[in-house]
Amino acid sequence: MTRRILARLTALSFLSILPVVFSPALAALDIGDPVPKFTATAALDGKTFSYSLADALKKGPVVVYFFPAAGTQDCNIEAHAFAEAMAAFEAVGASVIGVSADDIDTLKDFSVKQCQSKFPVASDQAKTVIEGFDAVMQTRPDFANRLSYVVSPNGTVAYYYQNLNPDKHVERMLNAVKALPKPGASR
Repeated sequence: MTRRILARLTALSFLSILPVVFSPALAALDIGDPVPKFTATAALDGKTFSYSLADALKKGPVVVYFFPAAGTQDCNIEAHAFAEAMAAFEAVGASVIGVSADDIDTLKDFSVKQCQSKFPVASDQAKTVIEGFDAVMQTRPDFANRLSYVVSPNGTVAYYYQNLNPDKHVERMLNAVKALPKPGASR
């Protein structure tokens, strides 16, 4: 009898931790949540400037995408894909900003080579923006997770996608921007 009770307790204990162990990590910022309006040092075409999300949102929706480390294979793939799609984002009135914990000198080079001088990348070494968007990589907290947001012009999350595989981020962000209500359109 004691063995059966012990076995049951062990099974119940195991089942109680399953949601913690196997639940996917979700972004803290959900659809409809306001985003932090940040200002950061950014690079575009190898030159630095002060990027303001609030100013960018005055012009239309913004894709804010977080990436772990400039110059790594998957981050290069993702940056190249965003660069190739910039004309499509601009056609629907959206802009793109990449954010990582890399230093600005690294991002100046990355902005030319991988981003092809088509969109800016911001340095967030203090990780205040990364933390504000809940984009810290849980397994390696010194890095941003690969997490992309579409921020609507009113400053709220319209869509987000989190996956370390860079392949679907651009497609999903572009589709989400295209699905946004047009200014002046009623829902």
